Amino acid sequence: MGMSMGSNPNAEPEVMMDINTTPLIDVMLVLLIMLIITIPMQLHAVNLDMPAAAPPTKKVDPVVMKVDIDAAGVIFWNGAAVENRAALDLLLTQSKAMEPQPELHIKSNAKAKYEVVAGVLASAQRIGLTKLGIVGSEQFAN
Repeated sequence: MGMSMGSNPNAEPEVMMDINTTPLIDVMLVLLIMLIITIPMQLHAVNLDMPAAAPPTKKVDPVVMKVDIDAAGVIFWNGAAVENRAALDLLLTQSKAMEPQPELHIKSNAKAKYEVVAGVLASAQRIGLTKLGIVGSEQFAN
C-alpha cells in the first residue's frame, strides 16, 4: 500500500485505488466504546413491586388429628378406637369442615395390613382432606 518504486524515478507515481479504512475503524471503535459505557448504566435499574408494609400476622399452630393403626388393624382417632369405616368417614368429614383444615398424622404399626392403611388414606383423599402426613416411617427403613 505504499508507493511503488519503479525503474524510472522521474515517472509520475500511480494513483492508489484502495479505500482508506483508518477513519472507518476509528469511528467504529468510538461507537463500540460508547456502547460499552452506556449498556451497564441501563442494566443497573431493577424494578421491584414490593408489597405494602403490613404487620406480620400471628402464626397459628395447626390442629393435628392423630390416626394410629395397630398390628391388628384397629384404627385409633386421637387415642380412641374407631368402631367401623363409617365412623372414620364421619370423623374425617367433621375434620374437613373445620377452619383452618387440621393436619392428619397417620401412624401405622409395622405389622399392620396395608389394606387398612390404604383405606384410611383413600377415605381422607375422597373426603377432600389435603393436609396428610405419614408419621413414624423410620420403622420401615430396614
